[in-house]
Amino acid sequence: MAVPERDDTRALTVVMHTAFFVLLAASVARYLARHAGGPHTPWVLALSALLAALYVLGPALGTRPTPRRLTWLGLVVAAWALLVVLAPSFAWCAVPLFYTGLRTLPPRAAIPLVALLTALTVAAQLGLAGWPDPNVLLAPPAVAAVATTVFVVMQRQAARRDALIDDLVRTRRELAATGRREGTLAERERLAREIHDTLAQGLSSQRMLLQAADRLWDTAPGTARDHVRTAAAIAERGLAEARRFVHDLTPADLAEGGGLLRALRAVAERETTPALTVRVHTEGTPPDPLPAPVESALLRIAQGALANVREHAAARTATLTLTCLDDQIVLDVTDDGRGFDPHTPAAPASPAAAADARGHGLPAIRARLRQLGGTLTVESAPGEGTALSAAIPLEPR
Repeated sequence: MAVPERDDTRALTVVMHTAFFVLLAASVARYLARHAGGPHTPWVLALSALLAALYVLGPALGTRPTPRRLTWLGLVVAAWALLVVLAPSFAWCAVPLFYTGLRTLPPRAAIPLVALLTALTVAAQLGLAGWPDPNVLLAPPAVAAVATTVFVVMQRQAARRDALIDDLVRTRRELAATGRREGTLAERERLAREIHDTLAQGLSSQRMLLQAADRLWDTAPGTARDHVRTAAAIAERGLAEARRFVHDLTPADLAEGGGLLRALRAVAERETTPALTVRVHTEGTPPDPLPAPVESALLRIAQGALANVREHAAARTATLTLTCLDDQIVLDVTDDGRGFDPHTPAAPASPAAAADARGHGLPAIRARLRQLGGTLTVESAPGEGTALSAAIPLEPR
């Protein structure tokens, strides 16, 4: 937007400069044709040359009202005024000088200058005509008024346009900064969910297993060793997840290949213990390939839900059911644990209640589903277990 504006200003400047020299040359030619041998001819030619030389120096001084520019403008006006006194035909050179004054001075100073130039032009033309010609009396003020009005209006429009452009640029920068902040917050939230569903859950499980092993070390050393081996296996998986975070944050089970079903079966196998049996069922065939964000979200939801079942539900069995429909894919996680009242904020320890108390769990699952346009349904009651259903829409096949 700024480049066309500069081009228009440059074109207008070239036209005005050209018009000045054309009018100056025409005035000199007219004077010589009528007064070649007059006593004022040397002065007129000298002042014409001086005015042309001064005018040529103008562009080098810029357009800002600096002391040098103001001094130059005063000399140009003075030279022109002397020429008009000696030869009234030079009066029409005032039109380009209107533009020069309006470009150099602010409107409150430029308008009086234009009025002065107009008055000198009218006086010179009336002296040349020898009688009060209405055309001579009214034409110069009309031309000056039109030129001044057009220039001032264009200048104000340009100023408003520049202000608007500045506002747009500032708004764009603010929006970009806001977008970066929101992106950073979203990435932090995503990393928090990833860490909660993998490393944090794994560390919690290891702690419980090692505490159990410590209690049973003397009375049931075989069971204690099993707990230690299970904790070591969980630590190995946590290390794999940590390395995967560093690589590209893809769940390790999915990175090994085989798709979502294989990853869910691997999770179920790891979560199965003598106290908890985890099964996997499928209904329908998942699309091949299933979108990577959908696979990752469902796997993380399964991991988080099973971790809460293991830690808080006191369940004997849990089931992962993957249902594949034409327009959506649904993961159900059910258990036969102690259950809870999902409508009671201070619910007993359970997958959902414990998650809400820590600030993750269900909120993390809802956040994952919200990013994919999915929904979460939780059904539970004290003593009747819990059923969690996560549905994610798919493109129709």
